[in-house]
Amino acid sequence: MKSPLLDKIAVPTLLLDADRCRANIQEMSDKAARSGTFFRPHFKTHQSLAIGQWFKEVGVTAITVSSLQMAEYFASEWDDVTVAFPVNILEIDRINSLAKKIKLNILVEHAESLSFLNEHLTASVGYFIKIDVGYGRTGLPPQAHQRMEELLTFASAGNLRFKGFLAHAGHTYSCRSEAAILAIHSQSCATMIVLKENYLSRFPELVISLGDTPSCSVAEDFAGIDEIRPGNFVFYDLTQARIGSNTTDQIAVAMACPVVARHPERNELVVYGGGVHLSKDRIDGEPEGTVFGRIVRSTEKGWGGLIEGMYLRSLSQEHGIVKGPSAEIEQYQIGDIVLVLSVHSCMAANAMKQYLTLEGQWIKRL
Repeated sequence: MKSPLLDKIAVPTLLLDADRCRANIQEMSDKAARSGTFFRPHFKTHQSLAIGQWFKEVGVTAITVSSLQMAEYFASEWDDVTVAFPVNILEIDRINSLAKKIKLNILVEHAESLSFLNEHLTASVGYFIKIDVGYGRTGLPPQAHQRMEELLTFASAGNLRFKGFLAHAGHTYSCRSEAAILAIHSQSCATMIVLKENYLSRFPELVISLGDTPSCSVAEDFAGIDEIRPGNFVFYDLTQARIGSNTTDQIAVAMACPVVARHPERNELVVYGGGVHLSKDRIDGEPEGTVFGRIVRSTEKGWGGLIEGMYLRSLSQEHGIVKGPSAEIEQYQIGDIVLVLSVHSCMAANAMKQYLTLEGQWIKRL
């Protein structure tokens, strides 16, 4: 039996299961509490003041974002914000404006950035030194002691305040087992703890910050880590499920896509839902080949489990092509709704800009 909510949908719509979302938040908050680690969740996935309130309900007092624009959006309700993206000195006016209103932390890896900020800041700003623990995207190698010393010369210069070392073990996204995730997590923690031991005597209040959803979902041991910053866990998605971070039952968003054409002769449906809605993130190497999303069965209260063998085989700008067993394809008529679990929920949420809860409430986002 399908949800009555689907009868009200005419265009691609991102559905949010608030119960699953709240359960994901509670579970991660409980894990941080058990490990004695400060929980500073990343809000880049949901980017919603309303969903942010659900974090406040479990005691979250500080957050992470990925841009100064996002920091501005959340500054109306959150007064302790870390921007976990290399500082863009061209946004100095935004930095100064925010720093006068909230406790603002930024991310640096170059002395040139700190030198500029030291000359142009008009309010106090904390800075983390970004450490590359193996991902290879940004950050200083943990052995780059001379460069670290250059950054630490600004530890208490003018309006700059050194906060600690921050890392993102993004290479966990290439893992395909819990054991592989835990191996990266263990190495990342060990690297960051050595830094902490080396600098704690000089900076007794320094913070070691680590954050990636796979590690934070699978690991239980965060000894020596002061704070964690997972983000995608709030919704999860098929990528995280493939990695081993979550089950598909924990995925809290699904794209509702109208059926606009049927091709039973090739076991396909055409849906209104393409790259501009779901993004073109994909999973390669699946039994079916490349997958752009998987189909779940509609239920009276939302959606249930995966429909075996039914998936998005391709996406163009507005079109999605659904492939599935003939018995499943035959159940869909023109105007019906197909429910799709996305490969990357962060990108789908960013594309849609709002959520429709299973109770019929619209939730806006940045």
